[in-house]
Amino acid sequence: MTVYLNHQFLPKSEARISPDDRGFLFGDGVYEVVRFYHGRFFEAAAHWQRFDRSLAELRMSRPAALDYEKVCHELIVRNGMETKDGYVYLQITRGAAPRNHSYAGDLEATVYGYATELPRNVEKLKQGFRVVFHPDLRWARCDIKSVALLANVLAAQHAREQGAEEAILLRGEQVTEASRSNVAIVKDGVVRTHPLTEGILNGITRQVVVKLCTQLGIPLQEESFTRAEMLAADEVFLMGTTVEVMPVVEVEGQKVAQGQAGPVTRRLQTAFEECVNVCRQRA
Repeated sequence: MTVYLNHQFLPKSEARISPDDRGFLFGDGVYEVVRFYHGRFFEAAAHWQRFDRSLAELRMSRPAALDYEKVCHELIVRNGMETKDGYVYLQITRGAAPRNHSYAGDLEATVYGYATELPRNVEKLKQGFRVVFHPDLRWARCDIKSVALLANVLAAQHAREQGAEEAILLRGEQVTEASRSNVAIVKDGVVRTHPLTEGILNGITRQVVVKLCTQLGIPLQEESFTRAEMLAADEVFLMGTTVEVMPVVEVEGQKVAQGQAGPVTRRLQTAFEECVNVCRQRA
């Protein structure tokens, strides 16, 4: 595999990052994951905009001469993925310095990226996910796409140990999002998803779904909901770069919509797939 590290494309086996890097020592950095279909980026501009915002929230800026799209496209080409589905991961940390909680303002950022193949999981998109609840133990600025993901890791591992594919995060009785995706419920034909606050990530797939709801005439409420409301919902679905629009068919062992994707979820899935097909066919 060819990766990108600090202005160079090189074999992954040759990539070296300082043990003093603040990303390693403190989780002091941010990242983006951009999906590509048939080698073509999906909603790239929205990802780059969010990346720049995350950097700004950490009092960082994009390194000079770093063109996100050019680097990521080159990773696809160099790894022979021009006709494949997958994603590109790009991470920027504050850089290397002697370990100290505060930092000097002249550090050189560390930039690392790679591309990997990820075929669409068509069977799972039909069958849906099983999910379980887990306390939301993350820090208060979940709107920043930080590399510090320990709470997400623990939640995802809990789900795995329970035989589920995803963990739904709870702050008290309120549902925020999931360990690696946003979440929505459907009740009486109305889609509800947590409003954009510092407590959730502004998911790019979530943004697409919000637009699709408007286009399809599906009522949407950006309002928080509780654990009990989720258990009583007619439908539940996840939204994320790698999971796309994923039906939830079981919550804590309780079936949702008789264990199948509901009609609103299917409409949104179909519309989302049309967006994917447009992306694939783009010259």
